[in-house]
Amino acid sequence: MESYFTVMFAFFFLPVTMLVYQLFPVKKRWVVLLVASLIFFWSISGGLILFVILSGFMIHYFGLWMENIDLQCSSHKEAQKKKRSVLVFAICVHIGILVLCKYTGFLLGNINSLFVWLNIPILIQVPKIGLPIGISFYSLQAVSYCVDVYRQKIKADHNPLRLLLFLVFFPTIMEGPICRYEQTAYSLWEGKSISYGSLTFGTQRILWGVFKKLVIADRLNPMVNELFTNYQNYSGGMVCIAMVTYTLQLYMDFSGTMDVVIGTAEIFGVHLPENFRQPFFSKSIAEFWQRWHITLGTWFKDYVFYPVSMSKMAKKITRKTKKKLGYYYAPLVAGSIALFAVWICNGLWHGSGWHFIFFGLYHFFFILMGNLMLPLLRKYHLQFNHGFLRYLAMIRTTILVCIGELIFRADGLRIALAMIKKMFVDFQFESLNAQMLSTLHIDMQDILLVCVSVLIVFVISVCKEKNVQIRKKVASGPIVLRWTLYYTLIFAVILFGAYGTGYVPVDPMYASY
Repeated sequence: MESYFTVMFAFFFLPVTMLVYQLFPVKKRWVVLLVASLIFFWSISGGLILFVILSGFMIHYFGLWMENIDLQCSSHKEAQKKKRSVLVFAICVHIGILVLCKYTGFLLGNINSLFVWLNIPILIQVPKIGLPIGISFYSLQAVSYCVDVYRQKIKADHNPLRLLLFLVFFPTIMEGPICRYEQTAYSLWEGKSISYGSLTFGTQRILWGVFKKLVIADRLNPMVNELFTNYQNYSGGMVCIAMVTYTLQLYMDFSGTMDVVIGTAEIFGVHLPENFRQPFFSKSIAEFWQRWHITLGTWFKDYVFYPVSMSKMAKKITRKTKKKLGYYYAPLVAGSIALFAVWICNGLWHGSGWHFIFFGLYHFFFILMGNLMLPLLRKYHLQFNHGFLRYLAMIRTTILVCIGELIFRADGLRIALAMIKKMFVDFQFESLNAQMLSTLHIDMQDILLVCVSVLIVFVISVCKEKNVQIRKKVASGPIVLRWTLYYTLIFAVILFGAYGTGYVPVDPMYASY
């Protein structure tokens, strides 16, 4: 069972889990979810399941430790000081494990490159360390739990198994969303019965996600791989196509997986936070990241940006620069330092490579420029909120996002820069004849199918942007229309999904970051 898009998951694991869950007493249903989640994790990562189990028991211990400090200390100041030490230790442990598993090869590889450059005859052997599935996601959830207990935003949970379920809940373990304890923990062990409403609404969402992934994202995968792997054989125009189609593939894959995840959780009465909100309607890079991978952005805002921007150092910088820079730009200096920290962390969180760091700095630059130019835009009433300017801003933002995703996808920073250069110095298009399409592992039928499917997704997105409650309208509509739409979606996946002979199964793309 490699992902949510396998026959094993759809027709065995999920139905069996639902059946056993429904048969168990309400108060014990969370145990069914925990066992199912551990089986799911083990089926993908094997013995590496010990990492997430260790993480679950550690945050349980750290939470109780901080709670006991509050009970034992008579002085609030003394308690905060001791709790802060525990919190720092807890964060270092979890981030340290993440760094060990995910970044050891990158760090040692760069040290070896430095030794070569300095002509130092030392070669450090890079150990092979297993990477548990979802470690980038559950590590952030573990840190958020410890911080929220420290801030007394939540109370420490005294049941380690319930905390483990919070970390390892099977719909979220591969790609998130990154949940907070207060958002999902209580609904996980509430044990709500699977109702007709939760089943139909959850299945709607699952089918829509499967459609986006199998019909669009996976169908584009062979062409995207060819263009990025052999970019030097193609013109800048084809590199531009690679950039756009990869951005489209990534969005359909990631948002489609989120639909499956949220729909699966909804069946069990667990409402997960949304991770996407029509990101390509954004008028700026800052707005884009408020709509794309929302839970990651809010995590960095709450646990990196605010602590840095509200630190004593940041406040000192603001006081010293207020007279020279004024009331807008003085706080922006400290805010920019915090923003820089966020985007360095964001880049590294996505992967271990210099192009990921550059990917983070790329977005930092454009968000910073937007912040710096905001007073000027307000002065000349250029807010890009209405009419032609609004659509122009959307197009500009989409182009910048696509360039950022090229950097993200490329096999290294040098290759990313070479591909970008190619688009500017050799911008032409090869003829899309039968031979070229064959080389790209795609045909005109695939192109037409993708275009029609993307148009459907676009229309649905426009409706959602206008706050049209499509799912509720479908559910409350005539039964004939409702089931016609359901069967149309099912048959679209069966007939047009990219699977079977000739197709290599594509795991959810963000599960590898």
